[in-house]
Amino acid sequence: MRRLLLILSMKPNILVGGQAVIEGVMMRVPGAYATAVRSPDGNIKIKREKFSSITRHSIILSKPIFRGIASLYEAMKMGMSTLQWSADISYPEETNDGTLSKVMDFFTTIFSIILAVSLFMILPMWLTTTLLSIEKEALWFNLFSGVFRIVFFIMYLFLISRIKDINRLFQYHGAEHKVVYNFESGQNISVKDAQSFPTQHPRCGTSFMFIVLLLAIFVFAIVDTIIMYYIGSISLSIRLLTHLPLIPLVSGIGYELIKITSKNNILIFRMLKAPGILLQNITTKQPDDEMVEVSIAALENAFGEEYENYRGKKYTAEAIG
Repeated sequence: MRRLLLILSMKPNILVGGQAVIEGVMMRVPGAYATAVRSPDGNIKIKREKFSSITRHSIILSKPIFRGIASLYEAMKMGMSTLQWSADISYPEETNDGTLSKVMDFFTTIFSIILAVSLFMILPMWLTTTLLSIEKEALWFNLFSGVFRIVFFIMYLFLISRIKDINRLFQYHGAEHKVVYNFESGQNISVKDAQSFPTQHPRCGTSFMFIVLLLAIFVFAIVDTIIMYYIGSISLSIRLLTHLPLIPLVSGIGYELIKITSKNNILIFRMLKAPGILLQNITTKQPDDEMVEVSIAALENAFGEEYENYRGKKYTAEAIG
């Protein structure tokens, strides 16, 4: 009887998440996602797409860690396309030439990858190698380079948050979180009710990134130990060649860990969630009512005709938003 009551009292799971885009929000729900953008004329433009994750159609990709890698790839692909669509709506005069826009997108992507690898991989390891004589101490080397990496990550977020357009993006990020919270609470979904919720959310991509940075320290330390055991030494170039391909694996583990921490409230998981929540003071800002209105429009349109079947219930969600 007790077990039956426990089952009846459990909140249903649902995958709802999203991301901020230029002057708008993308919301992802079971079977679809929708992007809502405030156009220059003040109207809200909506684009809805049906979606079925590859993790649902593959035995291997549905397994822990692998499903994380696959889901993150899908999220990145979805994020890039919705960002481009939002840019087309927000800055139509700058995106009229389709060919030029694609070329610029290509070079922007290449530059972003080079910047990320240089700032968060090469520079931390180079500093650790140059400033400290601990190349053969796998754990200590990766601990110090990991600290450098985390410091650079925080500095990077802080600096870009000072840019006006990025600050607005972070406001929409806050709007997305408020509406997801509002939806999960089972309360009436409105601008007023959504504004009563915080902008920080435990399943945010910022929290995920911080967990990945922590995990990388230990995964890379294990890899370095194995390499030195068989080779006897290790260099900066070898570390780069072995660490870079392992980023998807670390991300997959991080995906599983953030799902666990979001569902549990014991001390160790609260400690893991805390830094990411604090970092969201940078990556999420208080939105205005019009931004929240856009976020609600994205959520409602993502559900489409099924919206009434989902609203008004308390949920335990599993998505990274």
